[in-house]
Amino acid sequence: MGAGSEKKKEFPPVDEQLTYLKKGIVDLLTEGELRERLQASRRSGRPLRVKVGFDPSAPDIHLGHTVLLRKMKHFQDMGHEVIFLIGDFTGLIGDPTGRSRTRPQLTRQEVLANAETYKEQAFRILSAAKTTIRFNSEWLGKLGAEGFIRLAARYNVARMLERRDFRTRYEAGESIRMHEFLYPLAQAYDSVELRVDVELGGTDQLFNLNVGRDIMPSYKLPPQVVMTTPLLEGIDGSEKMSKSMGNTIGISESPGEIFGKVMSISDGLMWRYYLLCTDFSQAAIETMQEEAGKGTLHPRDAKIRLARELVSGFHGEVAARAAEEEFQRIFSRGEVPEEVPEICLAEGPVLEPGEGGRGWVIHLPVLLAAEGLAASRSAARRLLAQGAVYLDGTRVQEEHLEMEAGRLQDGALLKVGKRRYLRIRKA
Repeated sequence: MGAGSEKKKEFPPVDEQLTYLKKGIVDLLTEGELRERLQASRRSGRPLRVKVGFDPSAPDIHLGHTVLLRKMKHFQDMGHEVIFLIGDFTGLIGDPTGRSRTRPQLTRQEVLANAETYKEQAFRILSAAKTTIRFNSEWLGKLGAEGFIRLAARYNVARMLERRDFRTRYEAGESIRMHEFLYPLAQAYDSVELRVDVELGGTDQLFNLNVGRDIMPSYKLPPQVVMTTPLLEGIDGSEKMSKSMGNTIGISESPGEIFGKVMSISDGLMWRYYLLCTDFSQAAIETMQEEAGKGTLHPRDAKIRLARELVSGFHGEVAARAAEEEFQRIFSRGEVPEEVPEICLAEGPVLEPGEGGRGWVIHLPVLLAAEGLAASRSAARRLLAQGAVYLDGTRVQEEHLEMEAGRLQDGALLKVGKRRYLRIRKA
């Protein structure tokens, strides 16, 4: 799909490109090398080859993943070739990054199924026509035992143990399987095979990216430029965005859900989302911050603009306008959404026999988790402890984990936080 053009192209001035491409970047090894490659690209008319690898261990993309995807788009905006590399071979090894123990290996069918879903979501940000899709099984599958031995001979164990994940496990006497050492080497060989100029990744990928930078000269190739993007905080503002923490904004979520979640973040976190999750320039963001500081721009208006921008990017402008109108109707005027999901107590494993002759009861953490109002039962308990759960307008106390089904009104309205509702029907 969309291989890069070989004919001579014109590119923006190097300083303009650098300013745009460096926005939100954490590591850049090195800026001087990137400048030289951009200058050479302008002289020759040849776009840079920019590689980003994805090992689709899970199918869903949230806003944290889009930080890297958006940086890929920035290179596309500047006219360069982006290679969306699907690690169908390396995915079978399992990336050990950030792991305190060996990652379970996926089957090839699982990797490919996840990859298809991943691609569909990624093209909500990337231009499909400007993106080259490659699978690293094309070359790694053909490398064979002899090829992997020769590849492994280009690196040493001492350097591999400099990696924090490996060093921590080694010092703790915990298992490191030999195949885990192959992962960064295989990822590095991807850069050799594709002859890339730049490789992008999250900050947690810095070691892996540098292995590629280290071994490329041994293949008589210039070392790739390495650029990393930061890990995005979740909507709680404290932990990294993670599905297990229940603090994500999924790009496939409904427009209204995305809009509402963005509006729930703190004013301070809003500017970081602007920086990492939009195409607004650094200068434009700083101008908005100055206006907010002077009081000429209300933070709420800036947040509405951010929510509209994100929803529009994933679902289109019409959906963004509708989501904004729905938000204003619900939160400015205190109305209940027009469409509220319902659950019927007569269906499914919702009811449990109560103790002490209380009849049938609903265990709230089970209900909230089952209906998607909380990421898990433990997350539901945290919401109850925070006073974020309401039944027909009355806050549910933390200690009231169970509701007696017989005392509920038919059509009782359960509200969780500011945006999530559930109507309970008895039959």
